Amino acid sequence: MADTTPIGATVLGYPRIGPHRELKKALENYWSGQAGEADLRAVAAQLRQQTWTQLQEAGLDSVPGNTFSFYDQVLDTAVMVDAVPSRFRDLGLSPLDTYFAMARGTDGVPPLEMTKWFDTNYHYLVPELAPDTRFQLVANQPLADYQEALGHGVTTRPVLVGPVTFLLLAKASAQAPAGFAALSLLDDLLDVYLRVLAELADAGVQWVQLDEPALVGDRTPAELDAVRRAYERLGAESNRPKLFVPTYFGRLGEALPVLASTPVEAIGIDLVTHPQALTEAAAHYRLRTKVLVAGLVDGRNVWRTDLRLALTTAARLLGSVGSLAVATSCPLLHVPYDLDAETNLEPDVRRRLCFARQKVDEVVVLSRALRDGTEAVAAELAAGDEVVPVLRDDRVRARIQVLRPEDRVRSDYHQRAAAQQDRLGLPRLATTTIGSFPQTADIRRARAGLRTAELDAGQYETAMRAEIERVIRLQEEIGLDVLVHGEPERNDMVQYFAENLDGFAATDYGWVQSYGSRCVRPPILHGDVSRPAPITVGWSQYAQSLTSRPVKAMLTGPVTILAWSFVRADQPLADTAAQVALALRDEVADLERAGLRIIQVDEPALRELLPPRKEEHESYLDWAVMSFRLATSGVAESTQIHTHLCYSEFGDVITAIDTLDADVTTIEAARSRMEILDDLHAIGFRRGVGPGVYDIHSPRVPVWRKCGICWLPL
Repeated sequence: MADTTPIGATVLGYPRIGPHRELKKALENYWSGQAGEADLRAVAAQLRQQTWTQLQEAGLDSVPGNTFSFYDQVLDTAVMVDAVPSRFRDLGLSPLDTYFAMARGTDGVPPLEMTKWFDTNYHYLVPELAPDTRFQLVANQPLADYQEALGHGVTTRPVLVGPVTFLLLAKASAQAPAGFAALSLLDDLLDVYLRVLAELADAGVQWVQLDEPALVGDRTPAELDAVRRAYERLGAESNRPKLFVPTYFGRLGEALPVLASTPVEAIGIDLVTHPQALTEAAAHYRLRTKVLVAGLVDGRNVWRTDLRLALTTAARLLGSVGSLAVATSCPLLHVPYDLDAETNLEPDVRRRLCFARQKVDEVVVLSRALRDGTEAVAAELAAGDEVVPVLRDDRVRARIQVLRPEDRVRSDYHQRAAAQQDRLGLPRLATTTIGSFPQTADIRRARAGLRTAELDAGQYETAMRAEIERVIRLQEEIGLDVLVHGEPERNDMVQYFAENLDGFAATDYGWVQSYGSRCVRPPILHGDVSRPAPITVGWSQYAQSLTSRPVKAMLTGPVTILAWSFVRADQPLADTAAQVALALRDEVADLERAGLRIIQVDEPALRELLPPRKEEHESYLDWAVMSFRLATSGVAESTQIHTHLCYSEFGDVITAIDTLDADVTTIEAARSRMEILDDLHAIGFRRGVGPGVYDIHSPRVPVWRKCGICWLPL
């Protein structure tokens, strides 16, 4: 191994879309044919250089490398080890276009399945593996990235998805025999990782980071044995950099002694997400010979770190570990770039916030305090002592206090179903879409015109009404049974509601990557939540006036609003969810009074917030389900409640889906081979279900069916 320097102050990763979404624009220009591969790669190179230079200048002791991706880091790993299914090889495309075909599909060739990265709103591409998968090193991208950074005067620490996490996240291909487990390919995969490590060592790399977030979940004895075998084998090689294995999104639990018993030199632990992680780390004797990289700065929320509390946490570890380094709790992929760009936030809100750039500064301050003493950072600590008030609404809190169990209960489903059929008269196999239609250039221009005052409110409403009528007529022509208004007035399914609820703030440039070129601006839930006025009623009522067919009113559910926002950390999530649910309950009641007969409350993030450990599932699912039911249980039997779920492993929460008690549940099924239907059948699900057959995240047009959703009352 090469001589090494300490890890010191570091972050586990950094945003990669660009401060102004440069990567998004470059990708979409490339996909549309408006730019070539050289143009796309030039933008990527500029973004990489900006990140390396900025992190070095901020004072980090160790700068992460290989954190850039054109689409997704798990997909990058699959391509690096040649885990490319034959349907993509057979297309005969260039390497870059084969990569994008795996992510997005092509006409006649479906993409890889896409699902959520643990309990975040980031999506990764699921590798497809089989017994005959033959791993080999196609191109050592971590090495290329390291050498590119050296050319700009920055020495980086290459970052890779760890081999165990890669295999645990993979799925058996459709051709794999029953019972095949991707983890059976571990030894072959390690051969490739060993070659990557050897080539990095030969180039002078001192540390390499192998991310293993899957280790914070419930792992079987066989999986823990795979962890031991993997890192004993990687650690046994002499020609390698030192190994830093960070884990995040939870506590290591039974995986900690396993990982600590291997020759890895550094282990990263998330000390933000789960308090028990600190106790586990402080008590484990094997860490006395390791570098512990303490995740003290929250990598996935935007609140300022309590620096004094973080230093107290760090102090409990001193003397219990070989040496201590400071880092973010996870990669900063999940937060916006720079708070300095946000000049329109309320000052009291802004003073509580910290984006990626500022989180790097917090890591540096904490590291200096541990190295040089608190006197060296006295000014920074004093600034952090400022107490900023939280928006409090006593009326909201009073409503929560008087809630009754019956406020979350509807009558028997079969009784409701009969009343709904009498009112709606739908065919047995009814068809609909999920809700949103494309945001056309005309829609975006109109919204921009309203923002810049080129259009007044009346002109904007006229433009949106024209679009609503267009999509209503289109759906009538197609022959759908239940129509939607298309949501032209909405910028985002969460941000739109947040902008119309008290207790939220919106950013101007707070973009975060969801997948590929898809970026979102999560709102900031900073105080008590209430609904000052109806939000969607006027648009939905107008759409219903245009047709005799039922129009679905569309709302975003309380769990998804929380999951896709940056949520206050000063009270339990269950309390915040109940506040949001009450605001939505008011909206549902107004929609019903306005004559809407079907109301859809989307909860695509239900699985997303599920904690990694089963011991915590029940408490989460209890408040998550009850918040949905609080939002939807105030309507008549004849009003049909829909919900929608997508892009997650919903088999993990299948009982909770049943307990939501929605009349119709529509679920993304195009990328997951309709697996959810088997899960629903297995639990005896007897409500309406609609498997989504059209993948809206791919340009591929399914040839076997053109409708978006159909549902069948079971």
